[in-house]
Amino acid sequence: MKELAGRLTALDPDAGAAVRVIAYFDRLAESRAGLEALVRGAAVLAGVPARLVDADRRVQVRVEADGTRRESHQPPDPGWPYAALTPGGAPALWLERARAAEPSVVDAVILERAAGAVRLVLDRTRGRAPADDPALVETVLDATAPEAARLHAARRLGLDPAAPARALAPLDGRPRIAPAQGEPEPPAGRMGVGPVVPVLDLPRSWEEARVALRFTAEGTARDPGPAVVHADELGDVALLAHLVAPGAEPPPDVRTLESAAAAAPWLLTTLHAVATTVSLRAAAAEINVHHSTLQERLTHAEHLLGWPLRTPQGRFRLGLALAMRHLVRTQGEQ
Repeated sequence: MKELAGRLTALDPDAGAAVRVIAYFDRLAESRAGLEALVRGAAVLAGVPARLVDADRRVQVRVEADGTRRESHQPPDPGWPYAALTPGGAPALWLERARAAEPSVVDAVILERAAGAVRLVLDRTRGRAPADDPALVETVLDATAPEAARLHAARRLGLDPAAPARALAPLDGRPRIAPAQGEPEPPAGRMGVGPVVPVLDLPRSWEEARVALRFTAEGTARDPGPAVVHADELGDVALLAHLVAPGAEPPPDVRTLESAAAAAPWLLTTLHAVATTVSLRAAAAEINVHHSTLQERLTHAEHLLGWPLRTPQGRFRLGLALAMRHLVRTQGEQ
């Protein structure tokens, strides 16, 4: 192979380099090299960072051109050269070469040979279990399941037992698990996001994600608030969820809020802006009204609610009432 590469290089440098690339990845495959070694080989040979992302099997590896592993939260650039792991599949392996650069034969060979070797490793070590297999996900998130069973299920899902992950609680109730790197894919509806934890602690992340889901909102005039709530951003506010059961009789301030909202359709959106922004001017900008209009609305809202909204104590009380309003929703509304 070396002799062939030398002869080809004399005739066509790209052809000679391509043969050396093929030989390099053949050696890695024969030695049963792991994913990181394969991605590192692609990066070093190409002279630019290489990135592998297999969403189905929860795999993400990025290596710099100098061989150093360094993850990135930035999504792949559509202009980078890439390869799929299966014919017609989604892009999974990228060379982070500038968009303006001309595609080369050598890059194409690197991607083709590296992707083929990666596919063999993944099929051998991760299997082909769907990443969202409900039975496997349920096992990983079940605190009563034996540790060995949870670790086995995690591996079948493509999770690295040594890498942190977090549980996600979508509104439809079907649990999901996501690697720690990067933000979870935005859901179609509401979702609670559990904290990043070791794989064996994912049952706790799932419980906290379910609590966070109860604080989410539709983002409408009748249900203002965020569609996605992270459990680790709630702090001690999460303790309210243990005090207010779904479907319970609403606390007095929540009943007052509902009554006031029926009399003033703008009230809930306005009060949410007041409770979640740093100043009244910021609240006015949030709901796109003039500052004087907001002042008039607050005067009317204070009359309907029966407590002040322009004092620290009043805004604190308002924030609690809005949070508890979400928490009293029945399980069917969750």
